[in-house]
Amino acid sequence: MNQRRTGPLVDPAELPDWLRGLAKRTADLDPGHFGWPRESPPADARPAAVLVLFGEGPDGPDVLLLRRADGLNSHPGQVAFPGGSLDDVDRGPVDAALREAVEEVGLRPGGVRPVATLPELHVAHSGFRVTPVIAHWVEPSPVAPVDLGETAAVARVPISWLTDPANRLRVELTGRHSSPAFLVPGMLVWGFTGGLLSGLLDLAGWSRRWNRADVRELGEAWRAAEEAEDIGFGLT
Repeated sequence: MNQRRTGPLVDPAELPDWLRGLAKRTADLDPGHFGWPRESPPADARPAAVLVLFGEGPDGPDVLLLRRADGLNSHPGQVAFPGGSLDDVDRGPVDAALREAVEEVGLRPGGVRPVATLPELHVAHSGFRVTPVIAHWVEPSPVAPVDLGETAAVARVPISWLTDPANRLRVELTGRHSSPAFLVPGMLVWGFTGGLLSGLLDLAGWSRRWNRADVRELGEAWRAAEEAEDIGFGLT
């Protein structure tokens, strides 16, 4: 499969209407759209990939997210897309993203169609250069944490929930800038994942106007996520 650094991997006309626009707009993107520096990541940054998997559930289009285990040394308890470092067995970011999703949530890759790759995003504090891989969940399969020591929970979160202005805010860490975040029942989506997801919602034309002046400290935002009303898509 052609694993271009950025842009569609399939003819967007072959995709569902709701996903077609996003696929088209991935062409010729640069990291600046997502708020990252436009210059290329340093050569010594480790290559990695994440799987941004869009499907259709009872509440319409949704995206797959996981919550990392609280006992991990790196980013404990944070919400993420499935993904990780490229291994020697991987032919590129698409292979790596799918392999990691199998290992983390038990995804059946045969039901997944890679749609596009985005520019590498440099995550400076962890030393990675991450390629987001957008995919369509053509034939959804059951997913759940494979190893509870690594993954605490998995959820298919409706796009309609993420675009609801009541579930959007910005999170501010002491001495650092604020970044987009989302309140999901039992999950606070922030940091790298929140920024990437916010940029994708904008790119797809799904975003609704929300209160960008609603900036909360991380602990306060976590409490709000824990209190968020569960509408039935809950954590697995």
